Amino acid sequence: MLWIKAFHIVFVASWFAGLFYLPRFFVNLATVPSDSHAERERLLLMARKLYRFSNILMLPALAFGLTLWLGYGVGLHGPGNGWMHAKLALVIATIGYQHYCGRLLRQFENLANRRPHRWFRFFNEITVLIFMAVVVLVVVKPF
Repeated sequence: MLWIKAFHIVFVASWFAGLFYLPRFFVNLATVPSDSHAERERLLLMARKLYRFSNILMLPALAFGLTLWLGYGVGLHGPGNGWMHAKLALVIATIGYQHYCGRLLRQFENLANRRPHRWFRFFNEITVLIFMAVVVLVVVKPF
């Protein structure tokens, strides 16, 4: 089980690395002048590749996590398992965040973005907060 745990940590960290950086592309795309087509296309290409790669990294992270959950028999009921409820809620929120990033990417591709770069700077910090909360929940198990 330690190998499964190690691979889970590696893939979760890698998945989050993609989610940490993807909104930075959105910040840059929101600041690209309208006449700078080459720069816009270059940023879109990198964002598309990172989005696809993050989707791929998500799958083994979830698979290894499910294996750990089933292997350790951590239930959703009973005393001391409240942290697992919260962690699963954050996993679902992270998956939703990733899919929302895909929607934002399509808006940039279709020249339909209406948000300023400052909004994307704040949006970028959501994953940091989720990651910190997940680590605290897993390590400390506060409830």
